[in-house]
Amino acid sequence: MTYPIFNHPYCFLLPAMLLALSATVACHGQTREELEQACNRMVDEEIVAAGVTNPRVIQAMRITPRHEFVALAQRKLAYYDMALPIGNGQTISPPFVVAYMTEQIDPQPSDVVLEIGTGSGYQAAVLSPLVREVYSIEIVEPLGRKAAAALRNLGYDNVHTKVGDGYQGWPEHAPFDKIIVTCSPEQIPPALVAQLRDGGRMVVPVGERYQQNLYLLKKVGGKMEFEALRPTLFVPMTGRAEDNRRILPDPENPTIHNGDFEQLVGEAAQPSAWYYQRQAELMSGDGAPSGNNYLLFSNSQPGRGAQALQGMAVDGRKVRNLKVSLFVRGEELSAGQNLRQQPMLAITFYDDRRATAGQGSVGPWRGTFDWRQQTALIPVPPRAREAIVRIGLLGATGKLSLDQIEIGPSEP
Repeated sequence: MTYPIFNHPYCFLLPAMLLALSATVACHGQTREELEQACNRMVDEEIVAAGVTNPRVIQAMRITPRHEFVALAQRKLAYYDMALPIGNGQTISPPFVVAYMTEQIDPQPSDVVLEIGTGSGYQAAVLSPLVREVYSIEIVEPLGRKAAAALRNLGYDNVHTKVGDGYQGWPEHAPFDKIIVTCSPEQIPPALVAQLRDGGRMVVPVGERYQQNLYLLKKVGGKMEFEALRPTLFVPMTGRAEDNRRILPDPENPTIHNGDFEQLVGEAAQPSAWYYQRQAELMSGDGAPSGNNYLLFSNSQPGRGAQALQGMAVDGRKVRNLKVSLFVRGEELSAGQNLRQQPMLAITFYDDRRATAGQGSVGPWRGTFDWRQQTALIPVPPRAREAIVRIGLLGATGKLSLDQIEIGPSEP
């Protein structure tokens, strides 16, 4: 089977990539066909099915070897739509987020693009065949050096990297046609606005450390036009800007935000604070146990994701338990492809290195039942420093409605 890179119009940029792929296959027992199949499955099921439509962006996602940008121990997970640790407290962005942000800037072959937050180099690699030049800045020196070496070895000759404060931009190469910010400033950095060409676009996640919205900015006549796209969550950037945040999380008093789904964002009116929403529908009317809205998850294909996520800070040295309360309703709820794919509220805890520290859940729920309130006490691992809350069918089938989710610290 022909590896898809050979059919791509930009394959002349990537001769070294083919050699790297061959080495990877030899070392790790994965054939080219297996890599191709895994990547295509990811693109079809997690990117195209989730709404990305730009054919050039979709093709770039198919030809970019994500496994080359993750640690050896994580390579078996490279073609799943998930963030993965890359060291120094940072992660590689999930493929859907990369594709979605890339599509939002509408990349053109003549564009010069600035990326803030090189990380692993994956986002820059996706941009490489789509635009003329990519300039990418990483503030964490070990990551910056490693990403530069990976991009160089894989033949991305139109990607230029440096280590530095990305929020100051790269003035000697400005103005830029497009800017992608892959870390989360509290406010949009003025230097980046100044370095964006008139008529250019910038996509950037803005907000508090665990409650962010993705914004698209367009520079028109020297003025910025703002469009809120959707809720999101990015790993905070290391450095002075992060240290000087005005609003900081309170890990001794963890809480959920917008648990009644009344606060909305973007033209699609998605519930704020909840990111990575899949097969989730905001329902309004008299049927809500609390307020006017509730969230409905529907899925008929076992194993397909139907969820929403939210992050929070929680210090396991100070908080021994989390008390969870919610309203839930089910219709023909059934497990997915295995017993791990169940309708539930799940909390995964992470330590200060963002390695998994433990997990707990409310549910699973089965069958058909009307609205009911449910509470649970979930122990917090002592080494926990943050957590991700997942709600939804999580691979199961049926219809699941949730409302008035509350989470807070509780002693036993």
